[in-house]
Order: sequence, then structure tokens, then C-alpha cells
Amino acid sequence: MEDDIRQDASAVSGTRKKRVPVTIRHMEIDDLAEVFHLGEELFTADRVPNLYRTWDPFEVVSFYLSDWEYCFVAEMNDSIVGFALGTTISKPRSAWKYAHLVWLGVRGDLRRSHVAERLFDHFKETVMEEGARILFVDSEADNDTALAFFKKMGFTNPREHIYLSLNLTERLKKTRSDPRASKKRQSTAPVSPPSL
Repeated sequence: MEDDIRQDASAVSGTRKKRVPVTIRHMEIDDLAEVFHLGEELFTADRVPNLYRTWDPFEVVSFYLSDWEYCFVAEMNDSIVGFALGTTISKPRSAWKYAHLVWLGVRGDLRRSHVAERLFDHFKETVMEEGARILFVDSEADNDTALAFFKKMGFTNPREHIYLSLNLTERLKKTRSDPRASKKRQSTAPVSPPSL
């Protein structure tokens, strides 16, 4: 999401690109593959290591099925050139509704053409009409481009998050090569999920 906000963040540095004629509309079922493939180009392991691991076809389909009303595409000449996928959250016993813009991506050659800004504004207006009182986005702490873009969009008070990872591959290799661990795993009764 964050790395591909460069097109509008450049306005902060003074280089502007002409506004291109795009149409912002709800994502449709026929758009799923095109949105996914555009995201594959944008969210690569070298550019966005944490987000890369979660961008897959199921991510796009899941947003479409559960939050269609917050899924938008930017279309130009019958091609999708950008997208915004988000959700809203209502908590029990709270009058507040929250919005979360989870994915925002724009084709690389359209940087500085205000497409990301238009997608963001469309998403923001939609969630405001639905009663959202707070809008969240997240970004890697060192993604200065995304941070500049979101600051330009009115976000303030950034907080740094720490993401931890545990590579289970080595542990699985050890477990498979140790017959005692295999027997121990078999003798352990399955754990039931807690009741709510």
C-alpha cells in the first residue's frame, strides 16, 4: 500500500504531474483478477517486505465479498490503474465507527498524477457517509513517501509499530527429523478453541 503512494507524495517535494482522466468506481467481480495482478506488481518483497506476505488472491476476494462497499478502482481507458480496499469496524457498546484503509495502490507510471489522492478521497467520503468517525491507515515506519502522502491527506500523530516474525521452517525441520518430537505431538490431545 504505502510504497505506491509516491505519485501524490511528490507534490510535497514540489514536482507535480498533470491530473489524468480516471473514473473512480466500485470494484466489480470482473475486476478481481486485474486488481490482484496490479497489486502483485506493486507489493513486491523487495519494496514492501511485510505487506508482500499478505497480498494474495484471497485477500482481494475477501475484501470484495465482505466489504464491497469500501472497495474502489480507478479506471482509465478500460484498464484498472489503481485501487483502494478497506473496511469499517463497529465495536459493541460503542457509538463510534472506525474505518481502515488497508490497501491503496496505483500503477507506477501514474505517480504524481493524483490518482491515489482521488482514490483516498473517494474512500474517505464513503466511510464518512457511513458514519465513520476515525480513519486508520498503516505504513512501515521508514516509508517516508507514504508518510508524506498520508500527512498531506490530513493524518497526524503517527505511531510506530513493531512487527515480529518467527520462521517456523527450521522448527518444522527439527520436529520432522526427531522421532521423539513426532511421538510427543501424536500423544498430545487436540486443543479446542475457547468458547465465547
